[in-house]
Amino acid sequence: QVQLVESGGGLVQAGGSLRLSCAASGRTFSSYVMGWFRQAPGKEREFVASIRWSSGSTSYTDSVKGRFTISRDNARNTVYLQMNSLKPEDTAVYYCAARYFAYENFGFWGQGTQVTVSS
Repeated sequence: QVQLVESGGGLVQAGGSLRLSCAASGRTFSSYVMGWFRQAPGKEREFVASIRWSSGSTSYTDSVKGRFTISRDNARNTVYLQMNSLKPEDTAVYYCAARYFAYENFGFWGQGTQVTVSS
């Protein structure tokens, strides 16, 4: 059974940094794409970043390019989202997700971690 457990959220001032972690378990993820999504109050969930576990190739939504970095640690089976130069509009619940590389939709989700950026 796949389990994704996020951690690292919190309250930070604008311009600050946070690093989110997603501990993945339950299978070998070498054929998976791992993603980070976020959902702000009153808004739809949106894609933030993704990484293909095997190759390390990454993708980002435009609003976080140059500020956020997604990475993975094979030994720890953990995916990270380093968030720098945070803005109040980054405030949201951040979710870790996984999908098999050949599938379009992310089928596995974590419980989410709150990130709040104060101005």
